[in-house]
Amino acid sequence: MPVLQSYIAGQWLGSTAAKALPSAINGDIIAHTHDESIDFSQVVDYGRHQGLSSLLALDFQQRAAILKALAAYIQERKEELYEISHHTGCTRADSWIDIEGGFGTLFTYASTGRKELPSGNVAHEGPVTQLGKNNHFNGTHILVPRRGVCVHINAFNFPIWGMLEKFAPAFLAGMPCIVKPATATSYVAEAAVRIINDSGLLPDGALQLIIGGTGDLLDRLEEQDFVTFTGSANTALKLKSHPNILARSIPFNAEADSLNSAILAPDVTPDDEEFAIFAKEVVKEMTAKAGQKCTAIRRVLVPDEHVDAMADRIKERLSRIVAGDPKEEGVRMGALSSDDQLRDVRDAIGQLLETSECVFGRSEGFKPVGKGVENGAFIAPHLLINRNPRQDGGAHDIEAFGPVATLMPYNGIEEALRLAAKGKGSLVTTLTTKNPAIAAEMIPVLAAQHGRLQILDAEAAKESTGHGSPLPMLKHGGPGRAGGGEELGGIRAVHHYLQRTAIQGSPTMVAAVTREYVRGAKVIENDVHPFRRHFDDLQVGESLLTHRRTVTEADIVNFGCLSGDHFYMHFDDIAARKTQFGQRIAHGYFVLSAAAGLFVYPGEGPVLANYGLDTLRFITPVAPGDTIRARLTCKRKIDQGRASPDGHPQGVVMWDVAVTNQEDELVASYDILTLVAKQK
Repeated sequence: MPVLQSYIAGQWLGSTAAKALPSAINGDIIAHTHDESIDFSQVVDYGRHQGLSSLLALDFQQRAAILKALAAYIQERKEELYEISHHTGCTRADSWIDIEGGFGTLFTYASTGRKELPSGNVAHEGPVTQLGKNNHFNGTHILVPRRGVCVHINAFNFPIWGMLEKFAPAFLAGMPCIVKPATATSYVAEAAVRIINDSGLLPDGALQLIIGGTGDLLDRLEEQDFVTFTGSANTALKLKSHPNILARSIPFNAEADSLNSAILAPDVTPDDEEFAIFAKEVVKEMTAKAGQKCTAIRRVLVPDEHVDAMADRIKERLSRIVAGDPKEEGVRMGALSSDDQLRDVRDAIGQLLETSECVFGRSEGFKPVGKGVENGAFIAPHLLINRNPRQDGGAHDIEAFGPVATLMPYNGIEEALRLAAKGKGSLVTTLTTKNPAIAAEMIPVLAAQHGRLQILDAEAAKESTGHGSPLPMLKHGGPGRAGGGEELGGIRAVHHYLQRTAIQGSPTMVAAVTREYVRGAKVIENDVHPFRRHFDDLQVGESLLTHRRTVTEADIVNFGCLSGDHFYMHFDDIAARKTQFGQRIAHGYFVLSAAAGLFVYPGEGPVLANYGLDTLRFITPVAPGDTIRARLTCKRKIDQGRASPDGHPQGVVMWDVAVTNQEDELVASYDILTLVAKQK
């Protein structure tokens, strides 16, 4: 059997067999860990020097482009990963979550980086705050790479997605990653890293892989480094209490085991479609990945009067589940990941039976299908009922990390909320209700102790991704027992890996650091209209102060007739006098259109399209007789590596527009987004 290898300092290490790793399906040995010791000082030094150097030679946009290309490369070779993932006990659908969810997350973060991060390695987190009366002193925040390494200690249940959902935002943030997968399924993670390495897309030192233990790795970390962990709450506590982690205040993000709930609201009866939807969701979460998901439903809260009817619905669905070798036709649930995991789940079920009764799942008659499955880590789905869930303990404290859920009756919304809270902090809860008023009452209370909440009804069920599916654009994590950390959440995950720093200085200095024009900063004025300059030549701060235009009553009337906007403030002189403005005023959108007429260059040029406005505010009203002018300034340039449909390269330029009146008062303020052609 092959010996798994660590990938450190640009080399594969390992040739001597150590621990045997069996298939969860039939017990055959799939691979061995390696016996060679790892020099963790070399690992950290390589990441901190070679990795950082190669990553910071790129900017946010370039790293986003690499993520996109890497996702496409893994997608092309996904069948290799499906084949080896089968040995972890996964059905094709289970492996889809891990494999396609993994490279799908890379695609998502590639898009997130392209849309939301600038060129360069400084992200401006505005707005700028004026700190001096005359705008000579400003303050704002920037986000910059931490210039450290990131250690990811991952769980056994998602060896690919668990690695890539952490790697993607860390890579975007410019942090070299040292990945330590759980040993039981490390053969899948190693296969994925080999594919990644084969792509040749990652800069040297961006990703290192550790097979086996972490040795003295945590002792070698410094203040700029970062540690993430997914696994049990006990292990999370042990790791984040490491003396070096505490002494150096090294950021530690934990995602721990979680006693998640599903709540059937009291308005749903057995005759409702939502009743069947709820039962289906519970069974899906019990059997997907054989219940080995940190987001799986562990506690099923149902009104007293419906608990037995719900038990019958769930049992009926569970009775149709065929377990066994996922390659056998008709199999819908695979095995637990290992014999160790099987022992742990059986022990946890035994503890749960001290407070609950088993209504489905006794071993009698449970026969997984397939050759050699008697040596696999199979277990029947178990549905328990705790008739007295008001007491502490039982399923409120014990997690059987497998196909196990406990029904709990409740009496009234207040009690349902109290029972959900007994999980002491959870990753996710699903509330199934038909009544928006019930959702509005319960969700804000549940939100205090949960990282994510799904509201499920017949409409949402048509497209729901499911209770147990973390999505890249939404936060994954939860308070309390769930670890108190956050992952994913779109751009938020990238920000977690960056250092946020407040900066103060003159507008010109702040603009220089942020690479973004700040009102009051020095501008660049010349004889060439900014709209005539290509993306390559345009400089942040290039500006045009337009000629003036006096607004007339005819302007207001003509704009109202053209737009159909005959609001009284523009047309009813008597009514307008009674308002705070004391007179008729021009349409805000007329001011916007008139300003465009002042600064737009009408001839053919490199500005290709205006695709939106941001931060639009109408500040001072414009009345007939007022004279306006506009200042157009290049605020930000973002080189996304984009091209037009016919192949011509282009970049994104944001323009700051300030419209003032004859008193130099700001009347309108906004940003314009344009596509601008490159010369090359």
